[in-house]
Parts: sequence; C-alpha cells; structure tokens
Amino acid sequence: MNTAAPTPVSIRPQARLTLGPFAIAEDGTLAPRAPGLSPAIRFAWRGRICEALVQEGALRLRAIAGRIPSTAEPGADRHFTARAVTQIPPELPEGWLLRLTADHRLALERQAPPRTTAVTLLGEMVRFAMALDPYLDRLEGVGARPA
Repeated sequence: MNTAAPTPVSIRPQARLTLGPFAIAEDGTLAPRAPGLSPAIRFAWRGRICEALVQEGALRLRAIAGRIPSTAEPGADRHFTARAVTQIPPELPEGWLLRLTADHRLALERQAPPRTTAVTLLGEMVRFAMALDPYLDRLEGVGARPA
C-alpha cells in the first residue's frame, strides 16, 4: 500500500494566454502577441464590416458604412449621393473621419485611446457601433448602398 502524500498541483494561471493575435497577461491586459503586430478584431454591425485595430498607443475603429452607387445601378443617382456625402464630415463627432476608398466605399473611422483589457476593448467597440447608427441611416437616406 502506498502511503505517500499526494503531490500538490499548482492551479496558478499562466503568465500569458494567447487569444488570436493577442497575448493576455495575468492581470488581463492585452498586448500584440509579437512585436510589430497590429492585431484587429473584426465584427459586423447592421450588415457592415467593422474592425477595431489595436495600434501602438491608439485604437482605430473603422466601419465600411456603404458605397457610392454605380452609374449602372437602376434608379441610382451617383452624383446626388456623392454631393450629399460631402455634407456629412462637418457634422461628425470630433475625431471621426469619413473616407472615400479607391473602390468608392465609404469608411467611417475613429481614433480612440488604447484599451488595455478585453472588457474595455469590447466596450469601446460597442460604443462605436451604437454611435454609427445615425450616420448609417443618413448614408442610406442619400442613396449610399451597403458595401
């Protein structure tokens, strides 16, 4: 009969956990898994592609909010939409940008302070998505199509 005491097992969490492109420290802080990486989390809001790009010292939130319609699309008034879109940037909150990409997609972007934990990053993503709604409605109202 073996009467030796059982060996204690350590249940201490690992110093770092890998979650996709992120390394998570014991205290829950996020960092790129490797130096030089800018990890991103992609998500969809109202059928739009969005991303939260973690950069050194900043967080960039971006949504492909729509696109300028093609002249070949029936009923589309490309010129009206393009003119109406130019009136939106002055009304955006401070720090927001509306960009026209080379393929005529419309990207709404916002720079935010870096978020250090998954919870604060997720909270910033939700705030961004909720703040997009009036601009998505407005873009749809002037004829911008989902991208």
